[in-house]
Amino acid sequence: MNLHVLAPGRVNLIGDHTDYTGGLVLPMAIDRYTEIRGTRTGDRVHLSSFDEPEPVDLPLHVERPHDTEPAWGKYVAGVISEMSDPHAFRGHVTTDIPIGAGLSSSAALEVAVALALGFRGTPLALAQLCQRAENRASGVPSGIMDQLAIAAGVAGHALMIDCGELTVTPVALPRDVEIIVQFIAHRTLVGSPYADRVAECAAAERAIGPLRHATAARAKSIADPLVRARAMHVTSENRRVIDFADAIAAGDLGAAGRLMVQSHDSLRDLYDTSTPTMDAAVARAVATPGVYGARMTGGGFGGCIVALTEPGALTTGWVVQAVAGATLVAS
Repeated sequence: MNLHVLAPGRVNLIGDHTDYTGGLVLPMAIDRYTEIRGTRTGDRVHLSSFDEPEPVDLPLHVERPHDTEPAWGKYVAGVISEMSDPHAFRGHVTTDIPIGAGLSSSAALEVAVALALGFRGTPLALAQLCQRAENRASGVPSGIMDQLAIAAGVAGHALMIDCGELTVTPVALPRDVEIIVQFIAHRTLVGSPYADRVAECAAAERAIGPLRHATAARAKSIADPLVRARAMHVTSENRRVIDFADAIAAGDLGAAGRLMVQSHDSLRDLYDTSTPTMDAAVARAVATPGVYGARMTGGGFGGCIVALTEPGALTTGWVVQAVAGATLVAS
């Protein structure tokens, strides 16, 4: 039986660095895909890639996915290590999700691999498996946003995800706007300060309790200035996610855009995940007539910005559409 798997990338409209504290995020699956075509055959997993010179060839039991070579095979190995009974598979991977752009190319690969190897279950269970796979494969203690957005995407909608309750609420996107993604600078979270931010949030929670339930006033009571700043970002960002969804529902695109800019400023000033290059790109976008708002998106330290605009306002970047989640088709 020939199989074809499609797993979209994702862009986060608002709500970054909140998922690993059980907070709120608002991503959407986008019309850029990682695809795997192949057959369940043999007794190993063998994948070649259009973008990688070396194929991945692995047994059906992997103890240490982080040690896998070539490097892209770590994510395949992570999925295998988390599956109880993966099928053997031989296939080929292609993608038009730019690698290192912060659009979740690694999560899309994980979700696609899991489906190709026979995963059966809910989008949430698929996302949880692939989150564990990424954590084991990369060593980065990332949250569930990327995998869940990719697994549970709804066409025409962003997803408000409560990463504590693990609930997904589709938010209809207006038809008369464009969502533009601009790739600014290559980045990787492996070896970045991402894990430091997770640890700093853990320190904040030791001081004031779960950040998902904390108020901005409570965050301001933290004595350590660095930890206080991280907590102030998370608590204010959770509020912005709710306000952004409300603004979109009300058709108040100006308010939604202002919230995006506030989110970027918070990531820059309180969370220290932006860069001068990213700041300049956001400033250029926001200064363009017809742009409601813009912000850096994803884990930070480079990557992409996302903008909410009138149609045609920005002539550079990709216009992305919200699409359905990952699918497997037998042929």
